[in-house]
Amino acid sequence: MDGSIPPKTEKGTGAADAPFYLAQSDEREVFRAAADNNLPILLKGPTGCGKTRFVAHMAAQLERPLYTVACHDDLAASDLIGRYLLKGGETIWVDGPLTRAVREGAICYLDEVVEARKDVTVVLHPLTDDRRILPIDRTGEELEAAPGFMLVASYNPGYQSILKTLKPSTRQRFISVEFDFPAPDVEIRVVAAESGLPIDRVKPLVRLAGKLRDLKGQDLEEGVSTRLVVYAATLIAQGMNVDRAIRAAMIEPLTDDEDIKRGLLDLVAAVFG
Repeated sequence: MDGSIPPKTEKGTGAADAPFYLAQSDEREVFRAAADNNLPILLKGPTGCGKTRFVAHMAAQLERPLYTVACHDDLAASDLIGRYLLKGGETIWVDGPLTRAVREGAICYLDEVVEARKDVTVVLHPLTDDRRILPIDRTGEELEAAPGFMLVASYNPGYQSILKTLKPSTRQRFISVEFDFPAPDVEIRVVAAESGLPIDRVKPLVRLAGKLRDLKGQDLEEGVSTRLVVYAATLIAQGMNVDRAIRAAMIEPLTDDEDIKRGLLDLVAAVFG
């Protein structure tokens, strides 16, 4: 028996409770078309640009249950499919989140799918073509996906390496939508809505975020995410000093190098005066 702990999952539905999401382009229309035609979809984009929020928003809009799995190095196919567990002196089968989604006709979202072990992608293949089946070797079942089942995966191409990438044979089983950080006018509206900070006070934060993103590949491995801008704005809205909020939410998370941090703080001073 595999004794590893199954991944955490989330489940929810209801269009009235849809998380706030401001579209950047036609991603909602593409997602709906994929859902209507039983097509799997792959979301590509940098960390913190809204991919996970988008999936939660669309699941609520479509009124479908959602199982979210945060993929990691130790995530194996058995974590998604299920396993036999000892319970009350008996050995019982417990479905994993992917199996539950297949049975219920729910959306299964694999966040950062390239982080999972390679046996995970093998399990996904029969669910991403016209068969739409999930073989469960341990129980002898071959589940046909219930109406409404949808497979969604995401990853950050900027973090790809030789050891962690999706094979072309896997990528070509999905339709794909590319995400990026929102345009400034859109990001300002998102940050203001999420944090409660007035738009005129959000504008310099978004301007700073753009300048920090320009440093990606030079002093920084990754640009500041929209998520971090929201964190900074939230701290400011709660009364924290602007400089302290920016340092805590937009500088410290980006680097541990003291020289680089000093350079970034000089940039903050230039933007905020």
